[in-house]
Amino acid sequence: MVNHGVIFRNVPLIVVVFLFSDIVKRYDEAMKKLVGKLMWLMLDSLGITKEDLKWAGSKGQFKKTCAALQLNSYPTCPDPDRAMGLAAHTDSTLLTILYQNNISGLQVHRKGGGWVTVAPVPEGLVINVGDLLHILSNGLYPSVLHRVLVNRIQRRLSVAYLCGPPPNVEICPHAKLVGPNKPPLYKAVTWNEYLGTKAKHFNKALSTVRLCAPS
Repeated sequence: MVNHGVIFRNVPLIVVVFLFSDIVKRYDEAMKKLVGKLMWLMLDSLGITKEDLKWAGSKGQFKKTCAALQLNSYPTCPDPDRAMGLAAHTDSTLLTILYQNNISGLQVHRKGGGWVTVAPVPEGLVINVGDLLHILSNGLYPSVLHRVLVNRIQRRLSVAYLCGPPPNVEICPHAKLVGPNKPPLYKAVTWNEYLGTKAKHFNKALSTVRLCAPS
C-alpha cells in the first residue's frame, strides 16, 4: 500500500497548503457530526444514553474525540494474485468512515469463513466498527476483519476517517452491558495503550485485553 498526497501543478505552495488544509478541516467537521449520529444510533440500541457516557460531552456530540485522516492509493499490479493492497486486519478505532472511489478492492471476512467484496456505492460511505467499540459494547458490536486487494488495470483510491476517544479516556465494557450473568469480556484501555498493543500483537491485540471468553 502506498499513501500519496494531492499533487497541484503550477500553483504557489502557500495556496496549495491553504486549500488542502481548508478541505481537510471541513471534512473533519462533517465526519465528526456523522460519527456522533452513528455512535448514538448504535449506543441507543444498547440502552446507553448521553448521560451514561460523560466523555462524549454534555450534549453527546463527541467533539473531543481524536481522529486521523488517511489517504490511500493502491496502484495497479501486474500480478495481483501475488500481492496484497492491505493485509487482513481490524481497525483500532471506535468507528472508521471510509470513502472509496468506484474501484472494487475492499473485502470483509464473513462469519463462518470466506471473503465478501464490498462493492463501491457512488457517493456512499462504508462504516467499519473498530476494536474500541467492540470493547465498549462488550462484544455486541464486533469489529470488522477486512482487507484490500489490488488489480491489474485500475488504481484504487480511498479516504479513511479513523475516530477514537480522547487520549486519556479508558474504554471498557459499559456498566449497563455487564452484570451477574454478563461479565465484562475486556479490561479497560486507553486508545494510546491499545495502539501500542496493536503494534505489538496486530490481530491478536483484542485477545490480549480479553478477561474471559464470550459465553
